[in-house]
Amino acid sequence: MAAERINPKLITPRLMGRLRLASQGLLGPGLGSVPEAVRWMTASQAQDLQAALWAVGLRVPGSGLSEVRAALDNGSVVRSWPMRGTLHLVAPEDLRWMLDLTAERLTRSIAGRHRELDIAWTDIEKCRDAALAQLAGGGALSRTELFAVFEAAGQPTTGQRGIHILGTLCRHAWLVQGPLSGNQQLIVAFDDWIPESRALERQEAIAEFMLRYLRSHGPATLRDFAWWTQLPLTEVRAAFEQIRGQLVELESGDSSYWLSPETAALLDDGVPGQRSVHLLPGFDEFLLGYQDRSLVLAPEHGSRIVPGGNGVFKKTVVAGGEVIGTWGRAGTSRSAGVVPELFDGTRPLGPAGQAAFSRAAGRYLAFLTT
Repeated sequence: MAAERINPKLITPRLMGRLRLASQGLLGPGLGSVPEAVRWMTASQAQDLQAALWAVGLRVPGSGLSEVRAALDNGSVVRSWPMRGTLHLVAPEDLRWMLDLTAERLTRSIAGRHRELDIAWTDIEKCRDAALAQLAGGGALSRTELFAVFEAAGQPTTGQRGIHILGTLCRHAWLVQGPLSGNQQLIVAFDDWIPESRALERQEAIAEFMLRYLRSHGPATLRDFAWWTQLPLTEVRAAFEQIRGQLVELESGDSSYWLSPETAALLDDGVPGQRSVHLLPGFDEFLLGYQDRSLVLAPEHGSRIVPGGNGVFKKTVVAGGEVIGTWGRAGTSRSAGVVPELFDGTRPLGPAGQAAFSRAAGRYLAFLTT
């Protein structure tokens, strides 16, 4: 089956942005539950835990902070390092095969840093054995407690050595982050926390990974996916031939973007969300899920999102599919408000936009208290 191709005369960046909002569950009815949202998104950036909780809540109308936290506590959602050396939220049954795809390549890329930290594979094995002995029978340890176990086994944890050892043990599916203790997650044994995992052959796994990414993040390019996973582009292109018939091609400029037929069908009757306003957390997939972010964020405003290029992404105001500013919470009491900082102060939101902003702010504040 050949992929359907769409080549409309006027495909604007804002229209592409709204299609991405729709594919990510941010327009329309949203997604039905916290585990469903995480599974649909395939993997959601989550190095900032509080931002990640709101990113899920945004996609599940009516959900509250306690509901998202409960999903981490009961293991229906897990948080680990499935790719790029960055924490993500994923469905538990998907984590092992994702790690199988990405761990070896990442291990090679950080080998130099491990030599600097004097981490040999025998050190990893010693820490693994010591940790699993402590966690046997369903135990859980805080990071501080786990590092104490490493130290007792003769393995220093200072100077980032501990976190690199922990990351390696998680990437190789011996450990995983489990239930919450306050705003930190306890460390548990992978096989105890995730007793059932799917097994996929490599090409099958790449094809599924890509199909799910393009359905949940499209319109997106193959290069976006290769960057997102850090998988070799040659493998990505080969696996794409297995799935292209399940997708729609959208041409814009000199690039081919791919998306689900369901999202593409919105073009027939008009893509919704032209007057929508969303208050996205920092590190949200709407912005970070792509190598090329220029469709939704004008390059000249990039430094407003990541000041100083320090890798810390600020919260974004998205209007009609375009990032138009940042936002913050004013105060910490129940009467706290949400304040925007627009890129162009001469172009206010207007009455309709301000009303949409107020609704979005109300939803965020309600999420925090539910």
